[in-house]
Amino acid sequence: MGRTRPGDAGAKVLKAASTLFYRDGIHAVGVDTVAAEAGVTKAALYGNFGSKSRLVVAYLRERDRQWQEEIDRITAAHTDPRERVLAVFDAYEAWLSRDGYRGCGFLNATAEFPDPADPVREVVRHHKTALHSYLRAQLRRDEGELADELMLLLEGATVTSVVAQSSRPFDTAKRLARALTA
Repeated sequence: MGRTRPGDAGAKVLKAASTLFYRDGIHAVGVDTVAAEAGVTKAALYGNFGSKSRLVVAYLRERDRQWQEEIDRITAAHTDPRERVLAVFDAYEAWLSRDGYRGCGFLNATAEFPDPADPVREVVRHHKTALHSYLRAQLRRDEGELADELMLLLEGATVTSVVAQSSRPFDTAKRLARALTA
């Protein structure tokens, strides 16, 4: 194995972990596998992340950052707040279909880390709260009831699309969201 330049190992490890954790599940992937896939030593992995738990948190934070970029890119084309909300459904559909319908990486992580106090769950809460806040801000309502309903539609479509291995649930969810936001 060639020597990795300082600073490169962390990015390589995070990229490999992101692919492996999402595809195979977090608990199913060991640090040996991540290090081998990244082409770095375990010492380099631990030197950059300290532990597998911190690597998982970094993976989810990076996924959240990428998701925010995707939302910004897809919703930027819309000036109408209602259309931006509906574009979130398109973003979810595009994200999941591109990743082979393995589901929401955040919900998958929640299933693997049942302790509500785990730092992994905190990252998941942050991600889902930020999405809820975005929807609520677009709707310009003081109460979050409609945002709650839209979140249920998004999450339900996400889970159903994984089971069906199809984007069709997003068509249904978007139709319902359009009616709710009319």
